[in-house]
Amino acid sequence: MKHLFQDVSSGETLVSEVPVPRCKAGHVLIRTICSLISAGTERSLVEFGKAGYLEKARQQPDKVKMVLDKVRTDGLMTTVEAVRSKLGEPMPMGYSNVGVVVEVGRGVEDFQVGDRVLSNGNHAEFVCVPRNLCARIPADVDDESASFGVLGAIALQGIRLSEPTLGETFVVTGLGLIGLVAVQILRANGCRVIGIDFDTAKLDMAESYGAQVVRLDRGQDPVAEAERITGGVGVDGVIVTASAKSDEVMHQAATMCRKRGRIILVGVVGLSLRRSDFYEKELTFQVSCSYGPGRYDPVYEEEGRDYPLPFVRWTENRNIEAVLGLMRSGHLRVSELISARYTILGAGKAYELLLQDRGALGVILKYPSEESGETSRTIRIASRPSTSTTVGRGVVGAIGAGNYAGRVLLPAFKKAGARLKTIVTSQGKSGTHVGNRLGFEFNSTDIDLVLQDPEVDLVVIATRHDSHARMTVAALEAGKHVFVEKPLAMTIEDLERVAEARAAALKAGAGGRVMVGFNRRFAPLMVKLKAEVERSGAPLALVYTCNAGSIPADSWVHDPAAGGGRIVGEGCHFIDIARFLAGSPMESWSVEVMDDHHGLGDTATLSLRFANGSIATVHYFANGNRAFPKERVEVFQDGRILTLDNFRSVKGFGSDLKGRAWKQDKGQNPCAAAFLEAVRGGGEDPIPFDELLEVSRVTVALAEAARGR
Repeated sequence: MKHLFQDVSSGETLVSEVPVPRCKAGHVLIRTICSLISAGTERSLVEFGKAGYLEKARQQPDKVKMVLDKVRTDGLMTTVEAVRSKLGEPMPMGYSNVGVVVEVGRGVEDFQVGDRVLSNGNHAEFVCVPRNLCARIPADVDDESASFGVLGAIALQGIRLSEPTLGETFVVTGLGLIGLVAVQILRANGCRVIGIDFDTAKLDMAESYGAQVVRLDRGQDPVAEAERITGGVGVDGVIVTASAKSDEVMHQAATMCRKRGRIILVGVVGLSLRRSDFYEKELTFQVSCSYGPGRYDPVYEEEGRDYPLPFVRWTENRNIEAVLGLMRSGHLRVSELISARYTILGAGKAYELLLQDRGALGVILKYPSEESGETSRTIRIASRPSTSTTVGRGVVGAIGAGNYAGRVLLPAFKKAGARLKTIVTSQGKSGTHVGNRLGFEFNSTDIDLVLQDPEVDLVVIATRHDSHARMTVAALEAGKHVFVEKPLAMTIEDLERVAEARAAALKAGAGGRVMVGFNRRFAPLMVKLKAEVERSGAPLALVYTCNAGSIPADSWVHDPAAGGGRIVGEGCHFIDIARFLAGSPMESWSVEVMDDHHGLGDTATLSLRFANGSIATVHYFANGNRAFPKERVEVFQDGRILTLDNFRSVKGFGSDLKGRAWKQDKGQNPCAAAFLEAVRGGGEDPIPFDELLEVSRVTVALAEAARGR
């Protein structure tokens, strides 16, 4: 199927071939009929992409600070690679899609195959969208009009926040798509509306919807006109839908308002507010968040848990339905807002129009009919094998293509000489980008394609934590070797299932090797440190400090069911290094967690004791500052102190140990190479499976203890 992306580094419009996405639980799969390009948002994204690096930096000063901090802690080359990788990720475009339901996911009961729906899906022939971001389209609302519904919900949410009442006077500043929709909704609320813009055609259109207008193109003064129209009282509220860098828009809005007026920002403008503007009139100012309550809440959007109507009357879904209702009743007319129509293959011309004609409004993209569209869940993206052509000797099937997998893990297997055959993701988008860049032969959304392929003997799993154990078991049962990104599992029960599946695979003589991505063991400086530790052989006392940094409290990583928490998700790395350096089984362990108002348990100290008398303390702290280096290892042993700083330098005190890397190296490449060599050569596992299980069991136990504190 065709899917529209933008190259963030160049601004180029890309229409890529992508496999049809899987229909996930709580979602619906939609075949697209048409979609609406958001002139304001998408024009801004293209303009940002076409800007040079200096201009991009100027537009995002907060990101520049993060980059500079990373340079100081991780080094220039590591930072450059990360920035280039981020800018190299194509961005899916679009968020207002009309189509027909072709598949319903588990748990969705109020949609059926054949329903015509509006969603916030991308510009693509097929989209998989959460149930709460879909709305059934009334029979008497046509497809093209319905495609304005999501954008209309943005305008409606801003208006709801302003709480208009019959007879009030409102200003709409900026008469683009959202502004012209806002004019109509305010008129439907019985309000007098004043529209402000520079564009004559947009002002004329606002007048046709019943608004009085201030013609900036003729030099009219908005403040004076507002005072004249209201008889000197001032307006009751201002909806700012403009996009401008200047702070003058907000000053103007405040000046036009009556005392205790309301200002709602829907667009993007300068926000250096003048206190006197708001203080003297006791004005209310609020920024509107997209389509309404539920937006960016993963529990509402991804898990499909609705807010109870008596307590949250207007969610984003109910706002979208309300906009469709306004279209059905005739209170919202959008057909005259359509400036042009293109097919999905002509999307590049559509964006050129938006860049060249600032007066262009709604641009509709049309899609092939059901008979002519490509519906495959697997596509070929390379005509020949990427590296090795040996069947069943390191032929990789990858499941997952997130940032780490695409930037670090899968390139490590390519560098090691693996044959990259098939990459699988649930939606196909990231698989297209990563698969093309690394030279995978196939891109798919069908996991069975990897599990049932007799050529694939090595499955690399880089999905969300809650799927690791299940997919590892499935791959082992299919007779594959498995490299799974940490953690191996999130419960003791799942660890036992993995162990049983591995034993059965080894007994059957098909696959059975399991490796967890504990790459820090293989880092060149860590290997050097380990060799120095082994020179003595005496018990050691280890301190591993990780300046982990905070992650938002609503991230899936903190969810015990989805991510398992940060000790399981990342702390396992440091427990593994303690086990590696001590060279002895862990006998006992404990955890102390700092109390905080979030209750996340991600600022903790882990204590470990080993059979050979060694002890280790892992400080995993989320309450630090990212300007400070992330990781430091200190080993106290036999009258010596050995240190490793952020995988950039190693040094001994009372020892000749010293070394420095020209760039940060956490061992991902040698880790992948070691496992590939074991798969091909039949030698020992790079990390004994019993040791992987030991580290994983202790990690799970510590995480459970931290949660139960």
